[in-house]
Amino acid sequence: MTNTEDLNLREIDACLFDVFGTVLDWHSTVTRQVSILSKGLLLKGSQDAIDFAEEWRAGYFAHIKVVAQGGEGILNMDLMHREILDNMLTTPRWSRLGEIWGESDREELTMIWHNLNVYQDTIPGLTELKNHVYILALSNGNLRLLLDSAKNQDLPWDGIFSAEMFGSYKPDKKVYQSAAYHLSLPPHKIAMVTAHKWDLIGAASFGFKTIYVPRPTEDPRDVRENMRNKKDGGEADLVVQDFQELARLIREARQS
Repeated sequence: MTNTEDLNLREIDACLFDVFGTVLDWHSTVTRQVSILSKGLLLKGSQDAIDFAEEWRAGYFAHIKVVAQGGEGILNMDLMHREILDNMLTTPRWSRLGEIWGESDREELTMIWHNLNVYQDTIPGLTELKNHVYILALSNGNLRLLLDSAKNQDLPWDGIFSAEMFGSYKPDKKVYQSAAYHLSLPPHKIAMVTAHKWDLIGAASFGFKTIYVPRPTEDPRDVRENMRNKKDGGEADLVVQDFQELARLIREARQS
């Protein structure tokens, strides 16, 4: 049983969710679609298709790190994804794809991120949580990307915060600070729900409560398996296996 002794879930009024990797399964969706659109160059489920998707995602992490630390960079994730894609297609490993993917292909690839699959627990978990707390996205995705994702997958958000609105990317503290300001809530009444240790640390630095949900393709395996509650010497206020467990714990806390 998950130990919530040091976290009073009754005090949580809003849960903010990281989206890409926590709510949506970008890895399997992008890997599959890259293969489909590769015109036979990348076989379905091949290591090349996986490597392409992961390299694309790695470019995103490199970019947001610079901006979050005060550097210059694109604040719109669609534009960022397209720039990273174009740059990848000039490299020796992926130039063969660059030769066959024209403008329409590249635009279609970029739009893959607007229609990612959900995890099995996403919809039932969010739907139950919505009965007890405000649930909102707090994502580095641009607003149109987040709107399309919500509409395409029927995500039951009460609201959406895009870091683009706040002029930076997580884990810049001002992104969390701005979200709390617009919610008119003190930080300790807000929980950041994420599958990323770096996001958890950023949220905690502003005083948010932190809830870690391990996902198979997010964070190195040793990080996922060794994440612990603060009571047990770890860095998260709460570690749960999925959104449905979180919903159950919050429901039980409200009823106790």
